[in-house]
Amino acid sequence: MKSFIYGMLTKAQKFNLLDFAFFKTTLIFLGILLGAYFSDFFRENIIIVWLIFLVSYGYIIYSLYIR
Repeated sequence: MKSFIYGMLTKAQKFNLLDFAFFKTTLIFLGILLGAYFSDFFRENIIIVWLIFLVSYGYIIYSLYIR
């Protein structure tokens, strides 16, 4: 598993701005598709979705500005 992750990180270092734009766009549309197909599930568990968002957002902010 470590070799797989290392390989992916090595390949990601070769990404340019356009590659990252397509990557982010793909992830956004994947989220939209999942939300559309599982909307009832996400509506029923909206608190869990917000908690996951806030924890991950907090980690990103911590990584960018504090650490």
